[in-house]
Amino acid sequence: MGEEQVALYDAAGRVVGRASRREVRERGLWHAATAVLLLSGDEQRIYLHRRTDTKDVYPGLHDCTAGGVVVAGEDPFDAARRELAEELGVRTEPEFLFHEVFEQNTVRYHGFVFQARWDGPVVHQPEEVAEGWWMPITELPERIDDPLWPFVPDGRQFARRWLQERAARS
Repeated sequence: MGEEQVALYDAAGRVVGRASRREVRERGLWHAATAVLLLSGDEQRIYLHRRTDTKDVYPGLHDCTAGGVVVAGEDPFDAARRELAEELGVRTEPEFLFHEVFEQNTVRYHGFVFQARWDGPVVHQPEEVAEGWWMPITELPERIDDPLWPFVPDGRQFARRWLQERAARS
């Protein structure tokens, strides 16, 4: 079986082809990825986790989203559902929130950000998640604004926007 093929996007957000995950990483190609914020059913807590030290991007850092690249031929919604099930063992329907570009050094992608509510068990994929826990949402701003807390930069960016939009709706 060949190497996983990732959907390539252009800077404007259109699908333009496919490439191997290795090629996307090595050449800094535009692609798409999903990010799913997992909330408790009462929306008072958010699930945080620490990535394994073997991850190819941002190893060992904390994150408040489950997610990953959109593979060739895959819809971002299906990718969000797949990643949530793979990484956290959660099978529920995510809700699309917003699309936002993330660009830092050679990591350039269109982020499709979702949220999901869940009160059931969380089962980590051992290759991707080292540990995880529920945290009150009120603590999230302090964590993502602390430059010394090892947090993934794309998760910081998406969480900040999510928190701003959540506050605006309140």
